[in-house]
Amino acid sequence: MYCPFCGNQETQVKDSRSAEDGAAIRRRRVCCACAQRFTTIERVQLRELTVIKADGRHIPFDRDKLARSIRIALRKRPVDEVQQERLLNGLVRQLEASGEQEIPSYRIGELVMDALREIDGVAYVRFASVYKDFREIEAFSKILVDMNRPANPPSQETP
Repeated sequence: MYCPFCGNQETQVKDSRSAEDGAAIRRRRVCCACAQRFTTIERVQLRELTVIKADGRHIPFDRDKLARSIRIALRKRPVDEVQQERLLNGLVRQLEASGEQEIPSYRIGELVMDALREIDGVAYVRFASVYKDFREIEAFSKILVDMNRPANPPSQETP
């Protein structure tokens, strides 16, 4: 592991701990050359995922980009860091477990919207407004009406 301060290759692990509910390992390191301390996080990666963008480009899946968009949607909402990390881990596991190596970006967006809808309505609307590129107030009205509908409406029996 290279030191982020001086670039030296020799670093020592001083402490290792489980993180993210056992999905990662947090390692505290010290550089042998400059004695600076830093932290690394090691995660299991089941497969290399590729995102297929709307314009057809293929880009590597970026967990940090997904985490940033979720954190922005949840900013100043009553959802703590632990819940956010669980949400993120659950989404990444879903993507990895799908068996697909190439995942369309719209599929990732839909998964995030579904998850946010369950956790926090305001975050759901925030994410949807950016993801669906709302340009008119009617788009917000429509999503709010859709939110108030039950996910599985009760069946209507006719006599």
